[in-house]
Amino acid sequence: MLTPERHLVILQKLKEKGTVKIQDLVESTLSSESTIRRDLTQLEEENQLKRIHGGASVMQGKRIEPSMVEKSSKNLQGKQNIARYAASLVQPGDCIYLDAGSTTAEMIHYLDDIDLVVVTNGLTHIGALLEKGISTYLIGGYAKQRTKATIGRGALLNLDQYRFDKCFLGVNGVHPDVGFTTPDQEEAMVKEKAVSLSNKCFVLADDSKFGEIAFSKIVDLHKAVIITNKLTEEVMLQYKDKTKIKVVKE
Repeated sequence: MLTPERHLVILQKLKEKGTVKIQDLVESTLSSESTIRRDLTQLEEENQLKRIHGGASVMQGKRIEPSMVEKSSKNLQGKQNIARYAASLVQPGDCIYLDAGSTTAEMIHYLDDIDLVVVTNGLTHIGALLEKGISTYLIGGYAKQRTKATIGRGALLNLDQYRFDKCFLGVNGVHPDVGFTTPDQEEAMVKEKAVSLSNKCFVLADDSKFGEIAFSKIVDLHKAVIITNKLTEEVMLQYKDKTKIKVVKE
């Protein structure tokens, strides 16, 4: 089977199933595993699919944005491991920015017995922060229903009044060439502003976010340390010289 024919088979199977294993493609195309791996690498470079452990998956739509309920139920164990490590980086006396999002929300559970100030645009964060007795500031702006975040001009103006020791961000896409992205331009602007106001920035991203490109760019990779739950050596090599990555083991 010629290369273009194999690529058509791979893309068709992805269209039908969403994800596909390398072994399935080997059997479908009567090709070697090394040939399929080269095909997947080429197709990923052309942004036609995303490599995952043992196979490939379809790329998410640039403006597809899961709701907080959808995000909270996905890859929960990985998010909790990431959140636990991220919380361990917070020191007594810190002023931190806690971005709206499901993984940053998990961080709050691990912020015990520590003197700090939190500024957030996450509407769903407020109850948990107050229950912990944490000094909390909610920035104003337009309240976005889907992600339960405050965004817009008011949020940017309000945010500019603060300076942070650390900020912790959620993103929808982490890509070696494009950087950090999210579907909503206004939400991207709030995240970018938080990065610019912080001494250190950490992006909390489970492995499903790698290789994805959403509609709006936030910042380049070197602007933040990435905390994630698991990555293959192949994926790690793509980011080796572009940023620091902390892989949290269970």
